[in-house]
Amino acid sequence: MSYTKEDILKIAKEENVRFIRLQFTDLLGTIKNVEIPLSQLPKALDNKMMFDGSSIEGYVRIEESDMYLYPDLSTWVIFPWVAEDRVARLICDVYLPDGQPFPGDPRGILKRALQDAEAMGYTSMNVGPEPEFFLFRTDEKGYPTMELNDQGGYFDLAPTDLGENCRREIVLTLEEMGFEIEASHHEVAPGQHEIDFKYADAVKAADQIQTFKLVVKTIARQHGLHATFMPKPLFGVNGSGMHCHQSLFTGGTNAFYDESDKLGLSQVARQYMAGILRHARSMAAITNPTVNSYKRLVPGYEAPCYVAWSASNRSPMIRIPASRGLSTRVEVRNPDPSANPYLALAVMLKAGLDGIRKKMQLPPPTDRNIYVMSDEEREDEGIPSLPADLREALQELVANDVMREALGEHALTHFYELKEIEWNIYRTQVHSWERDQYMSLY
Repeated sequence: MSYTKEDILKIAKEENVRFIRLQFTDLLGTIKNVEIPLSQLPKALDNKMMFDGSSIEGYVRIEESDMYLYPDLSTWVIFPWVAEDRVARLICDVYLPDGQPFPGDPRGILKRALQDAEAMGYTSMNVGPEPEFFLFRTDEKGYPTMELNDQGGYFDLAPTDLGENCRREIVLTLEEMGFEIEASHHEVAPGQHEIDFKYADAVKAADQIQTFKLVVKTIARQHGLHATFMPKPLFGVNGSGMHCHQSLFTGGTNAFYDESDKLGLSQVARQYMAGILRHARSMAAITNPTVNSYKRLVPGYEAPCYVAWSASNRSPMIRIPASRGLSTRVEVRNPDPSANPYLALAVMLKAGLDGIRKKMQLPPPTDRNIYVMSDEEREDEGIPSLPADLREALQELVANDVMREALGEHALTHFYELKEIEWNIYRTQVHSWERDQYMSLY
């Protein structure tokens, strides 16, 4: 929705808003905020609110720490769950003192990628994300346990799906905050849920993913539950993905649709997919950014660990949903909800644009179940695997010029450093599996 400064000041007064959270996202995808009282709102709306960037992961050193928050007025929303002394939110872009966008701001990185698309004639990128999550019970102190709140399965109803009431309240809260919810259901694994909301332009979609995570966690806690977007919290069941449906538009025309094509796909769509497939291994550190992400990307749990595409098969990384016309889109299925949504959409877009720019040839579709193919069969078909772990993914990332351009040197360098630390901490830990396996044996 479009607001002016005057609109926001008027609404804040009429709705008894007492505090405003100026939100932004760090390099790892964590929501940060500077909370201000109502008296400081005019200053914030004039882009004069400063914060210390050296305190934020992946931002800057202490000697260059001053940064400014520029609120996006269209993101104004009042949190429905605070009845008195109400709290509102504005999502902000991060700027340097000289008035230039901060090159390490994830939202700004996505905007730069969209400018590249616009220069190629594409006026918008539409994205329909599908973030999944698990609900666990909390203990008497409010800490998460490993006890699931239900034993439901795909599309189950109460009483099997005990998360139904919580999920329903999440949906109502999201709708009150302006989301258009398309579906809500229990997912495959016990305790796993999915709520799908309508597609939006890329920046708004990334904003919505961040807001969605905040709402889900907040409402779950009110129900005595802990919501986690960790990709693979449990062994032996499906992990949580964040499939991203995406398409490019030129004005009101879907650039991915061609009614004369057998599959209804334009050359632009095919080249875009070819670019995604070409850079899939290099994008993985961004779309699947945690050590735990690679516990999900294994055969046997419906996660797409193979770099291929199909219009009739869910085992490849890219699937083409059946809808055509304005709804023609590609579904990239490997991202997970631990990803920074701004960075994930930016690298997918830049990969696709590289495919269009270089007129890459899309390989034939893979309509067989890849999970039952042997290594030799996959090699014969030219189907590579996604990286096996975070370390391999990081090595692929820094070796790819398109990814370097998409992220920029500042973000790439800091992201790599942070994830190297994460990998080394994980690599040097002794895990319970090792003790169970080796303590008695050796």
